[in-house]
Amino acid sequence: MDRVDCVVIGAGVIGLAVAREMALQGRETILLERESAFGTISSARNSEVIHAGIYYPKDSLKAKLCVEGNRMLYEYCRTHHVATQPYGKLIVASDDSQLDDLQAILYKAQQNNVPEIKLITGEQAKAMEPDLQCAAAVLSSTTGIVDSHGFMLSLLGGFEDAGGMIAYQSPLISAKPIGTSSQDGFELEIGGADGMKIQTKLLINCAGMSAPAIAKKIEGLDQGQIPKAYFAKGNYFSLSGKSPFKHLIYPIPEPGGLGVHLTLDMGGQAKFGPDVEWLEIDEENQIDYTVNPKRGEGFYAAVRKYWPGLKDNALQPDYSGVRAKIVPPNTPAGDFCFNTPKDHGLEGLFNLYGFESPGLTSSLAIAKHLEGQIKSSL
Repeated sequence: MDRVDCVVIGAGVIGLAVAREMALQGRETILLERESAFGTISSARNSEVIHAGIYYPKDSLKAKLCVEGNRMLYEYCRTHHVATQPYGKLIVASDDSQLDDLQAILYKAQQNNVPEIKLITGEQAKAMEPDLQCAAAVLSSTTGIVDSHGFMLSLLGGFEDAGGMIAYQSPLISAKPIGTSSQDGFELEIGGADGMKIQTKLLINCAGMSAPAIAKKIEGLDQGQIPKAYFAKGNYFSLSGKSPFKHLIYPIPEPGGLGVHLTLDMGGQAKFGPDVEWLEIDEENQIDYTVNPKRGEGFYAAVRKYWPGLKDNALQPDYSGVRAKIVPPNTPAGDFCFNTPKDHGLEGLFNLYGFESPGLTSSLAIAKHLEGQIKSSL
């Protein structure tokens, strides 16, 4: 039976970043992906925004890794020729009743050491974006857009150049500690057309929305250590015609998300979303990614609070994605969760739960942080 140093489960953007880091550290690493290509689920269904680290609680992992990841991502993309667009972002108070909320957002960003961020007046914001209506705004200059597919392709190339191997259509069937403990690693049963068994010293679960389901396949893992998965769908609508905006435009956040905001793609085309649609399902395979055109009715009212000039019938259903949440509706947003041997007692096992936004922005920093946790556990 083949034995390797490390197996990473899930070839989304975080799994790719983690696998690359493991291979760069000199570990013989296999990346398992149940689909026929990398990055086809959550990593292919987001807004591609490079976040600045504004919204997250002070000292949270999301705050720390997003601020660090923003810097690392721009530098990586510059040196690896991956396209980015540093459009900048305006978070807007649509009227005076939201000014205190806007000040609170700025304060939180400052507490998180977000660079290049400031409060501007409504007049200053309108000078930058004449079609915008707002009482004031926070300007974040380090927010932008990344070619997420190009970034993931580059990560995969770096992983393979460092000796890593990716196995597609290879779902994990089960994992069990070798012997009476996990000190000698894990034996994995892998499905697919050429099902196989392999042994690994390190097992890293980066399966995104499926991470809790994957964890349940690991023998000896206390079920109390596995969070429940909650599914919050985000729908996107595209704008027909040319966008009048040159910046990303965000309203004050709402429970479960950041509100119906305007983002731009690499070519400057505008789209709106995501909204928050909680799904009453138990498993990922029950997700319907179809965008209901009727949800666009709510988009118009939300968008017109900051862009009154939005015309009727200007929004078209586009695509949707689902967040990898481990907290239920009507509760504060959860933090990134690294479930390590210090938590569950199985040496060599690392489960990553709740890695929703800003996972793309934070991916390189997440990989570095995990490497530090692995070294401290040895």
